[in-house]
Amino acid sequence: MTERETPQEQAVVGKRIRSGEPEADEIHDLAQAAGYRVTETVTQIRKEDPAYHFGEGKVEEIAATVAATDATAVIIDNELGPYQTYNVGNKLPEGVRVIDRFRLILEIFGQRAQTRKAQLQVELAELRYELPRAEAKASLAKRDERPGFMGLGEYDESRERDIKARISRIRDELEQIEHDDEHRREQRRESGFDLVALAGYTNAGKSTLLRQLAADLDVDENEDIHPDLDSTAESEDRLFTTLGTTTRKGDIDRRDVLVTDTVGFISDLPHWLVESFKSTLDAVYRADLVLLVVDVSEPMEEIREKVVTSHDTLYERNEAPIVTVLNKCDAVDDEEITRKKEGLSALAPNPVVISAKTSRHIDQLWERVHNELPDYKHERLVMPITEGTMSVVSWIHDNAYVQTVEYGDHADEVTVEFEARPQVVEQVHSKANELVETSPSA
Repeated sequence: MTERETPQEQAVVGKRIRSGEPEADEIHDLAQAAGYRVTETVTQIRKEDPAYHFGEGKVEEIAATVAATDATAVIIDNELGPYQTYNVGNKLPEGVRVIDRFRLILEIFGQRAQTRKAQLQVELAELRYELPRAEAKASLAKRDERPGFMGLGEYDESRERDIKARISRIRDELEQIEHDDEHRREQRRESGFDLVALAGYTNAGKSTLLRQLAADLDVDENEDIHPDLDSTAESEDRLFTTLGTTTRKGDIDRRDVLVTDTVGFISDLPHWLVESFKSTLDAVYRADLVLLVVDVSEPMEEIREKVVTSHDTLYERNEAPIVTVLNKCDAVDDEEITRKKEGLSALAPNPVVISAKTSRHIDQLWERVHNELPDYKHERLVMPITEGTMSVVSWIHDNAYVQTVEYGDHADEVTVEFEARPQVVEQVHSKANELVETSPSA
């Protein structure tokens, strides 16, 4: 995989659609996010050509545009097969690279991966992308095709075997990370935390919302217990700001909540790419509640398409309730918001309208979160006074919502009335039973 030579490498964008009007805004944003400067855009409306993806004449037009603009890369806003990449590369000036949509996304992911888990997931996706191309290079080599393989890169006969071995090793390491993450989630639930995940398309405002939900809260106190809690979450108008996960503590009324921001969705991602980021998406799949953040300022058709795609991705594994959050209401008027809510009524019958940027209706969102999370269990517990009783009472205060604490007339027992998650109630009963067993009267 060849790296870009400069942060501002010039590129020509090519896009083919079967019908309609070619839209290139998203691919331009992706190219910019990866550090490219788009010099020209060439589009075509036709069915896919098996050999070149475009028509051969359109590929020659792209090649002429590349030569005229001194571009060193061609970015195709479609998925190219290995042989299509090779054939297009043969038409281009020497040294010009062919980058399809998913190769471009992987470049962005590679730049943004900071944690070990994110880096492993990016590498896994890159290897899954590269494997069929390595197989194609082997086939071309057997036919004595010209050296360099143009858009495919150089050939190494051991590359295919090495890729498969590396994929296996990465999967093993990610499985262990997933196991550790799941153990951490269960520990948090047992400690009384509800887990809320932010999902949605990249640039919908998830990171800005995360900052709002935890803006006035101190997360440092949890640093030793939950080392992945991050005191900062970037909030920028660019794609893929969040690649890994960022978790922060938020309090709503009587509940302790951990809110996790996750990698943003993007249109037309293939299954192998989504699967490569399963470890990150598990934060969504295993949450108690998912907030699906949508940019309400976008065109209606684009919003509808993104909500449908997001639901398809979430419902594949997710079991938690999903609340649709229409963000950026500060950018549109009330009439447009009403129209868009009506247009989404079949997909999102009761969305929450907010502005994460201005804090508008954040209190309504918290109220909805509280109503959607699993019900707390009410408990009234009588415990004998022993050496460990006050420690248990203190633990209940830390992990539940305590309503009353009453001591008996002779100070030989204490009654605690509280509400908590079922897992916490079970732990309290276990601790109380231990006190009974060690009580002098037992």
